[in-house]
Amino acid sequence: MEQLSQWLWKQEYWLPPGIRWEDLEKMEGSRRPLPRDLLLALPLALGFIMLRYAFERRVAFPLSRVLGVKDQVRLKVAPASNLEAFYTKNSRQPTQNEISSLVNQCNLTHRQVETWFRNRRNLDRPSNSKKFCEASWRFVFYQLAFTAGLASLINTPWFWDQRECWRGFPQPVQDAHYWYYMLELGFYSSLLLCVSVDIKRKDFKEQIVHHFATIFLLGFSYCSNYIRIGTLVMLVHDSSDFLLESAKMFNYAGWKKTCDSLFVIFAAVFLVTRLVVFPSKIIYTTLVLSMEVFEPFMGYYFFNALLLVLQTLHIYWAYLILRMIYKFLFLGKLDKDERSDVESEPEEEENEEEDEEDWSSWRKRKVVLDSRLAMLSSSCVLNNLTNQKADANRRLPKAR
Repeated sequence: MEQLSQWLWKQEYWLPPGIRWEDLEKMEGSRRPLPRDLLLALPLALGFIMLRYAFERRVAFPLSRVLGVKDQVRLKVAPASNLEAFYTKNSRQPTQNEISSLVNQCNLTHRQVETWFRNRRNLDRPSNSKKFCEASWRFVFYQLAFTAGLASLINTPWFWDQRECWRGFPQPVQDAHYWYYMLELGFYSSLLLCVSVDIKRKDFKEQIVHHFATIFLLGFSYCSNYIRIGTLVMLVHDSSDFLLESAKMFNYAGWKKTCDSLFVIFAAVFLVTRLVVFPSKIIYTTLVLSMEVFEPFMGYYFFNALLLVLQTLHIYWAYLILRMIYKFLFLGKLDKDERSDVESEPEEEENEEEDEEDWSSWRKRKVVLDSRLAMLSSSCVLNNLTNQKADANRRLPKAR
């Protein structure tokens, strides 16, 4: 175990050439970044989970009722042990052959089994109130994090000149930036712990990659004393996330115009910060400007690889946002948030009433068609009888 620890914490992996762990311990300043500080992230993550639970019950849910969030009425399913067992153990969407087998087991019709599974899936889907509460919690954190982060960085030299991120390396960390790091790390850890109970959206896999990349990025940058550039990375991401969550909140409340306006603002901020500022300021600083101070090392490649992973996700999400902007410009509305607001499985609705209407209308058309065919056939018979009578009359004189 000791050998593994020595191998893991080799200074060649974490620190630039010429810098040792002893140099970090000898730094003068309010606080020295030490790897053991990261252990605080776990209790902070658990604290965030409890605080979120209280916030959603006491604040977010009453606010959803004030703003007019309405939940769709969903039909309850009849008790069926065989169907429930198949639903929980095998599949939520059985095939036609499996439905035929279940029909024989439950003494139900094929359509009744399909309807049961449809309604059962709808019961498991999150309501608008749940989605509103989740968006409200993220909005509050991102808003506070961005405001506090901007206030702590606006007067720092590296906020305006990114070369200051590397001058005088290694650098002490201020108390404000230490807590900025710990709170962000605890929050993203809480999101990762709650991923199984949170709403599963269509970019679920991308979100998991994003959370892991962010946690590794924060942890590595803290241990390697990349504190200054790490604070800029967090600030860039928080600048647009709270706008997205606010747009979701108003979307669930049915405030379409407000939602569309916030989405347009979010799209502009996202595209500027993630496709312009992030690569031109953050990635350029770590790839190029850092080389003015020290030579490349293993941590240099690892840190930049994580930044490029985030940038790849930015490009993917930017594509979805631009597609929504296209729909907004040419269709005049924003029905859904293509970035992450759409669930992986859409709501399924029962179409029995429509089927009955279609069946009744088809029967009416059939009756009209049958009557017309009867009229046509009767007219054809009359015509034939008339022609036969005329032919007989013409032949009668000749016989005489």
